[in-house]
Amino acid sequence: MDSAQVSDTPVPGTRAADDGPYLRETVRTAVKILIVGHFAVGKTTYVGTLSEIRPLRTEERMTQAGASVDDLAGVHDKTTTTVAMDFGRLTLSDDLVLYLFGAPGQQRFTRLWNDLARGALGALILVDTARLQESFAVMDIVEKQGLPYAVAVNRFEGSPEFPDAEVREALDLAPSTPLVTCDARDRASSTHALIALVDHLLTLGGEAR
Repeated sequence: MDSAQVSDTPVPGTRAADDGPYLRETVRTAVKILIVGHFAVGKTTYVGTLSEIRPLRTEERMTQAGASVDDLAGVHDKTTTTVAMDFGRLTLSDDLVLYLFGAPGQQRFTRLWNDLARGALGALILVDTARLQESFAVMDIVEKQGLPYAVAVNRFEGSPEFPDAEVREALDLAPSTPLVTCDARDRASSTHALIALVDHLLTLGGEAR
């Protein structure tokens, strides 16, 4: 999943981009959301699928020099990797916009997370059922940052399917943590995952009041 298959069809509940790269003058609230996950789990694809503007990508071609630090098991076709962040924008209403920041998944880039997490309202963690164990380090970082999060199982061809209860147990998720399934290449599916996170954040906000 190195390239997004972006549809031009607006998704119910979102606004079609008609102002190009510029924000509408009516926007009053901007919310920062992190899109995170382990290496090659589909973060760049996800941000590109949802972004209403051309996404900012900091991808570099992978070389043999990185073979010793980037585990390509199960993702042999991957040729590029994010080295800083992905950035996209999604307008939800005339006065509300989401900024999507995709964080690199490799451990050597975790120092960037402190800056990326600053001001973020929450995080959507993408996972692959074929490599669930690689999600633990990412979840630890998110929890250390104190960010509420939802988990989205990104469907890869050939990855095993498990009941939600088994995935929850494997990831040791709290009962209140949303767990959804998505295809990062599909706009409607990706929007559903993002809505699950936003609903969770709204619930937490209501409980805090």
